[in-house]
Amino acid sequence: MSLLANLNPEQLATVTLPNQSALILAGAGSGKTRVLTTRIAWLIQTGNVSPAGVLAVTFTNKAAKEMLTRISAMLPISTRGMWVGTFHGLCNRLLRAHHRDAGLPQLFQILDSADQLSLVKRVLKSMNVDEDRFPPKQAQYFINANKEEGKRASEAEAYDDFSRRYAEIYAAYDEQCQREGVVDFAELLLRSFELLSKNQILREHYQARFRHILVDEFQDTNRLQYRWLKLLNGPGSVIFAVGDDDQSIYAFRGANVGNMADFERDFHVENVIRLEQNYRSHGNILDAANALISNNRKRLGKNLWTAAGHGEPLRVFEAQTDGYEAHWLAEEVEALHRDGLARRDIGVLYRSNAQSRILEHALFSAGIPYRVYGGLRFFERMEVKHALAYLRLIASSEDDSAFLRVVNFPARGIGARSLEALQAAARAGNTSLYNAVPQLGGKAGNALGAFAAKIATLRKEADGLALPEIVEHMLAKSGLLAHFQAEKDGADRLENLQELINAAALFVQEQDEQQDLHAFLAHAALEAGEHQAGEGSDALQLMTVHSAKGLEFQAVFVTGLEEGLFPHEQSRNEADGLEEERRLMYVAITRARARLYLSFAQNRMLHGQTRYNVASRFLDEIPAGLVKWLTPRLGAQPSPAPVLASARDAAIPRSLPRAEQMGWRIGQNVIHAKFGQGVIVDAEGQGPDTRLQINFGRQGMKWLALEYAKLTAA
Repeated sequence: MSLLANLNPEQLATVTLPNQSALILAGAGSGKTRVLTTRIAWLIQTGNVSPAGVLAVTFTNKAAKEMLTRISAMLPISTRGMWVGTFHGLCNRLLRAHHRDAGLPQLFQILDSADQLSLVKRVLKSMNVDEDRFPPKQAQYFINANKEEGKRASEAEAYDDFSRRYAEIYAAYDEQCQREGVVDFAELLLRSFELLSKNQILREHYQARFRHILVDEFQDTNRLQYRWLKLLNGPGSVIFAVGDDDQSIYAFRGANVGNMADFERDFHVENVIRLEQNYRSHGNILDAANALISNNRKRLGKNLWTAAGHGEPLRVFEAQTDGYEAHWLAEEVEALHRDGLARRDIGVLYRSNAQSRILEHALFSAGIPYRVYGGLRFFERMEVKHALAYLRLIASSEDDSAFLRVVNFPARGIGARSLEALQAAARAGNTSLYNAVPQLGGKAGNALGAFAAKIATLRKEADGLALPEIVEHMLAKSGLLAHFQAEKDGADRLENLQELINAAALFVQEQDEQQDLHAFLAHAALEAGEHQAGEGSDALQLMTVHSAKGLEFQAVFVTGLEEGLFPHEQSRNEADGLEEERRLMYVAITRARARLYLSFAQNRMLHGQTRYNVASRFLDEIPAGLVKWLTPRLGAQPSPAPVLASARDAAIPRSLPRAEQMGWRIGQNVIHAKFGQGVIVDAEGQGPDTRLQINFGRQGMKWLALEYAKLTAA
């Protein structure tokens, strides 16, 4: 049969499985989409099921569309009426067909996240709830988290006055949604689950209809999605679950990798097939991924292999600073491009969004076109633009655009009518909005006056501060840090705001002249300009590892491999957090086809200060025989020219006597706050550029800037 041509033995066995529930452990690059679609086509072609008897579930509209396109190419059938889609899409279809039974109007509307938040705010206002104590975003998270657990307001855990109040908000929100005939995304699944649970006739109808239920990315299902699938599974139907527990990286969204083990137990699965032949990566890359993930205890187990040969070793680069790391990366990317590799075939991955700033700066300086995939460039991010708006107002009270951006952010009760009155007063007086504030009275005048006073205070307190200190002070006093600290999902935004302090510190280091706030704002505006490559152009691809899932590149750079960064420091406080971080690293490694670079920095700017780092444990979990170090393993040589532009940083003359003049000598025992006791083995540089090479024993060899190292004699 042509459908089965070119399948490997495991793929063939998977596609032609008998009619019983099965779990398919499909490794990265093993052709799972092909297997899934071929399974559907084979079932239909052999008469095992009609197109109407198939329910296929995936996680993105793009994946669902690709499935339908492939099925159409394999079989001479129309796929228009087939139930192939995302969980939310299929639940929407079910509720539309049975809206009366679900208690919904025929033309119910779906709220996106922004619309839902707006409705939550209206509910809080109607209940006279203090938004400082019960932030709207926190209430939104509480509602969605409970819905995804399958809990209504009456079932939500209420163990104190605080959580009881949130449960009351949830109940009022539900009532308002019902009044308006609207549903949010979480409601689609919960309402669909409740409909099937309570309506036996309807449940049995769909159980009899869907003889074959196929699920893609099964490791990413949450508890309610799994319960929904179990409801649809009738006496004569089977579930074909495809997933990879080693690529389960969405616990923060509610994904429960334990569903795979539960499925195996609940459905008495006899067929667990492992698709281990990889068609993407060379052998050394796969061996590194296998070795790394073998350190996780809670896994079902598989071992990727390829017939494509071992390929090149993994390349590891140790930089003195994050600036050196970014500069090296830019040079290496251009070298690959000169050798004929298109920039679009190169992926640069990092653990958190804030890490892109130093990389973007190096690429911008080198004139290398790039795109930030699945996100915004650093200076385009909402929280960064808010922070820059405050800085612009400190620099100039005439900046009306900056005024309008942050006058009510964080919220301070200044509405549209107040702003309309202020704009009218500014026009009448031919002055700026800031200067027109004293002309308004009443409640609006008081709120606007308090904001103007805050800006005046920030401006006064900034006088005499260094640029990084101005940024840090503004973030604390403006309320931006407190606002995002109160948000459940504010961690990324806080990291970006802290990275803005680093950007200011780097700007000061680079500039011989004009290190003031005005010059920094001009610099930020230039870097935020239209230099990101357009769609379809040959551009380097920058992204977080989470965004990279499902993608592949000829060459991949995984940057910032340091303890506390990757694995992320938050993983220490979460159950199985380290295992999830290791799965994330596994995903990063398996994005590479032919060449993989792993890099880290001995020190990195954090909150405007230098932080000394230890290399990520993940580097130690990769067998040494698979790795080629581009720098001496213990950092025994000076790093390449840094991303800093000044000549004094680009060429540092060796000068041992200078270190001796400052009280240090070769062979001297010293103590460092983080790395402990060590011995000085080398020195270079002069004045503020003096660096010492110190052997810290188990912590390894480190080059430290004497100005920041704060060493003491042992």
